[in-house]
Amino acid sequence: MSKYKNERNRQFPSKISTTSFVKLYILHLLKDKSYYGNEIIEEIKERLEYKWEPSPGMIYPLLREMEENGYVKGRWQEPDKRSIRYYKLTDEGYDHYKKVQLLYKPIFEDSLTIVKNTLNDIYNSKI
Repeated sequence: MSKYKNERNRQFPSKISTTSFVKLYILHLLKDKSYYGNEIIEEIKERLEYKWEPSPGMIYPLLREMEENGYVKGRWQEPDKRSIRYYKLTDEGYDHYKKVQLLYKPIFEDSLTIVKNTLNDIYNSKI
């Protein structure tokens, strides 16, 4: 039984949506410095050891949505050209980041337990 909604959890092995995961990662990156969209993609890809990367079709709509919600603020590097838009975290975005960071931690821990136990049981791999 799932501890989250008192119902059977059919999502496996991660209990967090890809969109929620990417939003959290964007907020995490922007808490330290400003990035533009393609830099965010490259940074996530590098930090995940090139095993997965979000697409531009996911990143840019999420950045626009987070800007509309007041979590990030965008600025054009060259306003006349409008080619590269840098984003930074707002105070409201930082508060939101801290909330979802706490909310998702047990979900990531549960997913890690599932993967670790599966590797141990099926492949005899200790992690």
